[in-house]
Formats: sequence, C-alpha cells, structure tokens
Amino acid sequence: MARYTGPVCRLCRREDAQLYLKGDRCFSGKCAYERRPYPPGQHGQARKRRPSYFGQQLREKQKVKRMYGLLEKQFRGYYYKATRMKGVTGENLLSLLERRLDNVVVRSGMAASHAEARQLVRHGHFTVNGRRVDIPSYLVSMGDVVEVREKSRKIQKIIDALANSDRTPTPAWLEVDKDKFVAKVTALPTRSDIAQDVDEQLIVELYSK
Repeated sequence: MARYTGPVCRLCRREDAQLYLKGDRCFSGKCAYERRPYPPGQHGQARKRRPSYFGQQLREKQKVKRMYGLLEKQFRGYYYKATRMKGVTGENLLSLLERRLDNVVVRSGMAASHAEARQLVRHGHFTVNGRRVDIPSYLVSMGDVVEVREKSRKIQKIIDALANSDRTPTPAWLEVDKDKFVAKVTALPTRSDIAQDVDEQLIVELYSK
C-alpha cells in the first residue's frame, strides 16, 4: 500500500498544529513546529492570507488525515462508512479512526507515534483477545483486550514508550495495565473522549459537496 515517506515535521508546520508524528522529538526542544511555527517552503514566512471556507475545510481534512497517518483513499472510505452508521457522521468518523488498532496502541502508550505503532502491529507484536493481529486498520470493539505478545515485551521501543506514556493522558475508554502490557477497551470512543482540536463538521461539509 502507498504511504507518505517524506519529512513529517513539515506536515505539522503545514497544518499549523502539533500532530505528534515524531514521538519523543515532539516533546523536546528539537520540535520543528516549536522552532519554526510557520508553513514550510519558500513563501512560508510571507504574510498570511485568510483562507477561503473551502480552504478551511481542506486543511481540517488534511490535518485529521495526517494525524492518523492515512492517505486519501483510506480516509475517504472511513467517511463513507461513517455516513452509513446511525448518529452524527462527523462523530462516527472520529470514533472509527480512534478504534483503529494502531491508534489504540498509541493511545495506550505502547508506541510513541502512529508510524511506530503501525510498524509494531505489522510485525505481529500485538494480540487482540489472545489472537495475533497484524492489521493496523483492525477495528477494536468494546471488551477487546489488546496485549503485547510475551516474546515482544523486551522490545526497547515498547518499553521506552510505556516509560514516557505519562506525558499524554490515557483516554477514558481505555483501561491500561503497563506492568502487564495490556490495554482493555472498556467502551466505544465518543466525541467527548477525543481531545484533539478538530472541527469534524468541516470535513463532513467538504465530502458532502
């Protein structure tokens, strides 16, 4: 599957938001967004013009897409799935994205970033309800137990991530036992559980045209 392989710090600068795409670097003085809080490129420091309403919608979509490490085709698929679910489409979309296995690994503190979580999942280091799952887009359900495999608990990346997991709060819909390398999904994520500064209605309006 295609994936973005360019510099990720420029994505934070482009979206004018700290997306925490580089793990530990984002919490240090080396964070590119903190050091250069203006858009990348030759004209990044030029006087900002107020974007059109379409521009605002596009930037919001791009921000959320990059936040979860998805490309356009996959992100659009989540939107259409959200439209077929009961409830508010925008909230359904965010709930689906939060339920991705790689996102659960990040939210539980077992990986420092979505890219790192995706790699760990693809290499088969996690189980869901006792069965090995190596699909980052796997959607967890209420009651599912995500666990690091016994032979993978010595991986330094996972140990370091759990040691630094206190920097970000654990979502209310997850119950994490760091000593046992276990995270349990106690409820499905709702809009109030998602702390990111996101205006999902702009995304819905963009795709509804």
